[in-house]
Amino acid sequence: MFVQVVQGKVSDANRMHEQLDKWMRDLAPQAEGWLGSTCGVTDDGTCVCFVRFDTPEHARQNSDRPEQGAWWEETSKLFPQGAEFLDSDQVTEDLPGDPAKAQFVQIMEGRATDPQRGAALSMENADKWAEFRPDVLGTVGANLPDGRYAMEMFFTNEAEARKGEQKEAPPELKAQMDEMQGLMAGPPTYFDIKNPWMYGPR
Repeated sequence: MFVQVVQGKVSDANRMHEQLDKWMRDLAPQAEGWLGSTCGVTDDGTCVCFVRFDTPEHARQNSDRPEQGAWWEETSKLFPQGAEFLDSDQVTEDLPGDPAKAQFVQIMEGRATDPQRGAALSMENADKWAEFRPDVLGTVGANLPDGRYAMEMFFTNEAEARKGEQKEAPPELKAQMDEMQGLMAGPPTYFDIKNPWMYGPR
C-alpha cells in the first residue's frame, strides 16, 4: 500500500468538503489503484487527508493526470499557507472492524527513534487490542522520511474513544504501549476529526 498525507490550514471547510465530493464524482472513477481516503477538518481549521493507493506508481499516475492537476489548482486556493504532502510506501494496516462506520477519526503524527520497530510493535497483539479497545475500528500507519510517522485511528465515536483512553491496559499491552512511547523522539501531535469524510471506490 502507498499513503499520501495532505494537510494544511484551510479557509473554508465546507468548500473543501465540496471539492472532495467533486473529486469523488468526477475523478475517482478513473483513479486506478485508489483504495480510499479519509479526510476532515479539525476545530482549528487544519485539514488532514489520508489518501491510500495500492502502489506508488498508481499514485503518481493519478497525480500526473491533467484533470487532477486542474482540480488541485482550484483546491489549493483553499490552503492560504500552502499544503504539506507526506508520502510513504511503508504502511501497516490493522482493521478489526469497519473503518467506514467510524464517527470519529484521530490522526497522530510525530517522530520516532526507530520507525521500523515502532511499526512492528503497532501490529503486535492485534486480537488482544481488539478485545481491550472495541471502540477502535482500525488503524493505518505510515513511516515517513526523517523518522516521521503518521497514523490514522478509526473510532466508533468520540465518547467511546475518550472512555477507552482512560481504561487501564493489562500488563502485556501496557508493556507494549510503554515501549512504543519510549521510541517517540518527542510528544506527538493529534488531529481530532469529529466529522470525518470517508471516501472509497464504488
